[in-house]
Amino acid sequence: MSFLRYGAYKESGVEWLGEVPAHWRCDPIKAVASCNDEVLAETTPPEFEMQYVEISDVEHGLGICASSTVLFGDAPSRARRRVRDGDVIVSTVRTYLKAIAPVIRPPGNLIVSTGFAVIRPRAAHSRFLGYLVASDYVVAEVISRSVGVSYPAINASEVMGIRVPLPPLPEQPAIAVFLDRETAKIDALVAEQQRLIALLKEKRQAVISHAVTKGLDPNAPMKDSGVEWLGNVPAHWEVLRIGACFSEANETGDDSLPILSVSIHDGVSDRELVEEELDRKVARSDDKSKYKKVLPGDLVYNMMRAWQGGFGTVVVNGMVSPAYIVARPARPISTEIIEHTLRTPHAVEEMRRHSRGITDFRLRLYWEEFKQISIPLPPMSEQVKILSYIADETGKFDRLSAEAESAIALLQERRSALISAAVTGKIDVRGVASLAAEAA
Repeated sequence: MSFLRYGAYKESGVEWLGEVPAHWRCDPIKAVASCNDEVLAETTPPEFEMQYVEISDVEHGLGICASSTVLFGDAPSRARRRVRDGDVIVSTVRTYLKAIAPVIRPPGNLIVSTGFAVIRPRAAHSRFLGYLVASDYVVAEVISRSVGVSYPAINASEVMGIRVPLPPLPEQPAIAVFLDRETAKIDALVAEQQRLIALLKEKRQAVISHAVTKGLDPNAPMKDSGVEWLGNVPAHWEVLRIGACFSEANETGDDSLPILSVSIHDGVSDRELVEEELDRKVARSDDKSKYKKVLPGDLVYNMMRAWQGGFGTVVVNGMVSPAYIVARPARPISTEIIEHTLRTPHAVEEMRRHSRGITDFRLRLYWEEFKQISIPLPPMSEQVKILSYIADETGKFDRLSAEAESAIALLQERRSALISAAVTGKIDVRGVASLAAEAA
């Protein structure tokens, strides 16, 4: 769809903005909005229940994506800013995260961190102001004015001083109505692609699960594995405890070896990750004599996160945290196929069941329990064929998923560009909005 431009333009006087429609103003945000109007009083009852939003709960372009239910008495001291329908929240710390979002029909007990500036429209249409403040232009201005390297921040007063383009008040609802409709269309297309990715992920896992537990030959005779979670397996396969296939290794590492990491998403790294790539919760010891040496083919797992996927196959010589368990093959075996097997949903539940602890967050899978888990084991020649098949099939799914991810990225770029063009007057959407209103 192509859009008309306004009939006449003028210089805005703002370098980042350029020209604006001749009848628009350019004023600081504070000319049409207030900031941080409401805070929870310290006398709030401790049992007051709130929906609390942290900076990490907000994603640029997606808005508020999560919140946590907490009582005032248990909440952090920064959980103080009250928000209302039509407000816009702007992260004033870690501004590179672009945690800026309009607030639409929130629950009455929604509270955000004091790390946000809460902008409340006074002389502007709330939905228009929401689109304007969350637009790429204003986000870029917030970031450019921030101070600090690791944790850039900006004062709320500085945010309120940013000059923005402002059409006459009667014109603002038309722009908001247009953007509501057009972004809803784009969001629906994004949701379709996201559903496709979820379906591909589900099918990908089903293909792997079937291959490593039932084999590739649909006509192969089957037998009862004797293991509840496993069911029938090909008659010529073995069913063994992990302890019959691996032994625990506690070999000490040395300074010449890279420290490898174990991720629930990516398994064991093939190199030493730099600090920026590490999970923030990971702390490395300067005493490398405590680390465990690992060899290609070893199976490494994080005792606390094994059932969440915190394990993988080692592909290079290295060493890992002493908090990890290192399982070394005790017979000819492809550790990679064991990893695939342990990632099947039923095997994950089996690992969780064998873990010890009161709650999920405190579960630990010790070697004594891990080695009792039974797994199916095809002959070595068949393991190679299964791995080749998995690589081919998952490659197809991964390519389709990558195409869907690319489509989502393009749609989101289109969404951002459309919002920016409309709220800065680069396109005139008044007529389109009026036609849509009449059709409705």
